[in-house]
Amino acid sequence: MSSIHRKELADWLDNLLEPWRYRDYCPNGLQLQGREQIQTIITGVTASQALIDTAIEKNADAILVHHGWFWKNEDPCIVGMKQRRIAAALAHGLNVFAYHLPLDGHPTLGNNTQLGLQLGFELDRDAQGELKRTGPHDLIQLGRLKTPQTLKEVAAHVSKTLQRTPQYVGNPQQTIHTVAWCTGGAQGFMPDAIAAEVDLYITGEASEHSYHYAIENKTAFMAAGHHATERYGAKALGEYLAEHFPVDVQFIDIDNPF
Repeated sequence: MSSIHRKELADWLDNLLEPWRYRDYCPNGLQLQGREQIQTIITGVTASQALIDTAIEKNADAILVHHGWFWKNEDPCIVGMKQRRIAAALAHGLNVFAYHLPLDGHPTLGNNTQLGLQLGFELDRDAQGELKRTGPHDLIQLGRLKTPQTLKEVAAHVSKTLQRTPQYVGNPQQTIHTVAWCTGGAQGFMPDAIAAEVDLYITGEASEHSYHYAIENKTAFMAAGHHATERYGAKALGEYLAEHFPVDVQFIDIDNPF
């Protein structure tokens, strides 16, 4: 099998995902330098020890994830769990590529677009055909159900599609026409979804105040799981990458109930 040089891949990913457009909580791009030539890439949601071990077992040269390392406000010391992850990757020459908000926001491969497609939503677009979005960095996607359903029916559909039972707030018999969504830990964006006057806002996690926003603004809220809502961007990105370069790309889903 042919290979791609590490710098060529890093440049291609940066040009595709445009990390400079986002004020993020972590560095985006090549986070850990491994071997120069890359033949096999493992994609996944998080650069966990389990994903690293799987990549090593498969003799991979790189991992490409949504959740990388070196988060803002975390302890910067390379000790404990962080040391073990980095040591394992360095020992086996693994490159670690990570894209957080840039992978959420990409208009075709991003977590938000991919989740909407998985759930069968119609994506709202403007007169120029661009996706209609709102919220910080325009990360909240706007759309509608192809056929209106009750909130209870939407929850059942989400549960079946994502294989995870969501939490939701609102009248189970409320009819849902319009929806806004942002994957992962975007419960703090709910005021933006409310301002967009949708019937339902879906994200990955819930906070105590999510309940009050939903009840007092009569906007249904659903938390469908951080991991469950963010499985699709890394997978789509890997498949797209494999169409452009002669490398082996495999998506590995390390289960996470949260």
